[in-house]
This record gives sequence, C-alpha cells and structure tokens, in this order.
Amino acid sequence: MKRRFMWLGAVVGIVALIPTSLVGDTYSEKDRLQNSAKVMKEVLNIPDDIPSNLLGKARCVVVMPSVLKAAFIVGATYGRGAMVCRTGSNYRGPWGAPAMYALEGGNFGLQAGGEATDYVFLVINDRGANSLLHSKVKLGADVSVAGGPKGRTAAADTDAFMRTEILTYSRARGVFAGVAVEGSTLRPDKGANHDLYGKKATASSIIRESSARAPQAGRILTAELQKASPKLNP
Repeated sequence: MKRRFMWLGAVVGIVALIPTSLVGDTYSEKDRLQNSAKVMKEVLNIPDDIPSNLLGKARCVVVMPSVLKAAFIVGATYGRGAMVCRTGSNYRGPWGAPAMYALEGGNFGLQAGGEATDYVFLVINDRGANSLLHSKVKLGADVSVAGGPKGRTAAADTDAFMRTEILTYSRARGVFAGVAVEGSTLRPDKGANHDLYGKKATASSIIRESSARAPQAGRILTAELQKASPKLNP
C-alpha cells in the first residue's frame, strides 16, 4: 500500500508540472502562437544564433516555446508549438500558415525537478518536411537529426547539414545552442489544428494549401520568418 501511494504521488507530481498551455482551448492555441512568434523573433535578432545561410536552406521551421522536462522517478518531455513551411509544391515559395505540433518523449531515471526550454528545429530538405505532415515521427529514427551549428561563420555545407534532415537548437536560461533530441517524437497536434482552423483541417492541408488563413498570432510568426528569409537558397 505504501509503495502504491509513492507511485501515485510521483504521477501527481508530473501532472502538476505540465503547463496549463497544454490544455488545448482556442485561447491557449493563440497564446502558443504568440509565444512561438516571440521566441522566433528573439532568436532571429541575434546573428550568432541560427546562421542565416542555414535558415535560407530550411523548408520548414518548428518552434516549441517553453518545453517542460519534468522528472520525478519517471522522466518525461512535454511541448506544444507550431511548424511553418515555405509554400509551393517544392517548398520554394513564401512562408505559409502555421500548423500546430506536439513534441513528446520520455526516459527513466532517478531525477527530480523541471526545466523549461525553447526549441527551434530547421527542416532542411523536402523528405524531412514531407515526413512531418501526416503522422508522428521519431526523431533520430524516422528522420535524421543533429544539433545545429551556430554563429556567423557556420557554413551550410557542414557535415551536420549534409547528413541530416532536421537541425535542432535549444535555448535555456539565455543560452542558445545546438542540441540532440534523438528519441523524442514530433506529431501534428490534431485537436489544436481543429480549434484554430476547423474540424476538417489537417497539418498537411494547412501547410500545403494556400487557402489556409492563419489567426493574427500565426501571421506574426510567419511574418518574422518571411522578413528574415524571404527566398529559399539554392
């Protein structure tokens, strides 16, 4: 009985650490888009964070603001944000409307505490972008991932760029760096997309169809990317 209460306490502790933004009402989805736009603007305003030549190669960008890593006996990662892609059949056009996505993962270990981290993923090629449109993918297994290079001198032909489909970055306590996220999963957030765009909306239709009209908070995120990288670099 004592052991049962210990496990119950652990589960309650994890649930209590999950942000209220994960609940999923319409207001919170717009709030998530606002937070995503804020993170993207702050990152893009620092030249030594994401190299502009790598952003110019990206087909899509995923922004996950304030991802929570909670750990109390069982470790877990919870995050919800948005993916914005360039429009057009080959991702060569202007940046389009954002679709909502969820980042999830877990591990087991004797850990305690929690830390919120912002994540930014650059989806570098068409295969990586297409993989994310329809179903849940496991990072490092279904798509290749690597911690992204940073700084003004980082070249787009680095080994990390040449061999990977998604370059990953994190920002915690003001420190921005490439980060390994193998084992986590990234999936379309079906409920959130329905809240924002209607019951028939899917991540694929939002991103691939030019008729999708984003809420104001989503247009701010798109505008930040369009200003920073208006054209896909060859």
